[in-house]
Amino acid sequence: MTHLQEELKSLRESLTDMADLVQKQIKKSICSLIDKDEDLANEVLFNEKRVNALELKIDKDCENIFALLTPVAHDMRFVFATLKINADLERIGDYAEGIAQLVLLGKKAFDENLINELDLRNMYDVAYAMLEDVTNAYSDDDSKLARSVFARDLQLNEINRVASDIVIEYSKKNIERMKEALLLLSIIRKLERVGDHITNIAEEVIFHKEAKILKHGNKGEELR
Repeated sequence: MTHLQEELKSLRESLTDMADLVQKQIKKSICSLIDKDEDLANEVLFNEKRVNALELKIDKDCENIFALLTPVAHDMRFVFATLKINADLERIGDYAEGIAQLVLLGKKAFDENLINELDLRNMYDVAYAMLEDVTNAYSDDDSKLARSVFARDLQLNEINRVASDIVIEYSKKNIERMKEALLLLSIIRKLERVGDHITNIAEEVIFHKEAKILKHGNKGEELR
């Protein structure tokens, strides 16, 4: 194995560690919401420092590979893709932190009936499965698996689309719980953005594997 191959292998392992950490952050943030567990929410806030530190390390590793080992073709695409995926994972970590902060802002436990009506658990399940799949797609160079997340992102978009009307109607009947309802709406919004970043990661996996850029209209063609 050449020095370049060793560094690329190490880079792949580091990004996979980053993805695993971000997955845990998302899971803990939603569990803190469902159980109104403030200790778990605070743990998410504390671990955000680890996400940021790992992002900086991966960025530096990518820069060193470009500067010192001059990768070309397939290897160059891999480093470029990893650099961009790293940024998307960091943003997903930010959304996990944001969800935890919203949980801490709630004065009382969230209404179980509203959580169910908003389909929030299903939204989380879909987003988490998508994140697992793009992580595996990156680890295994599996562009087919990466493509599978695009259609599922539409489910997140639809849940987000109807959420405002549900919260408005709920708030009319439950004025005293309007704050918690609005916090749940903000959490829905954050999960929808998580889905967007996951599709960005899928695009980068496909770019690395197939040298194919999926932006704007090209992504639409993939869905069709």
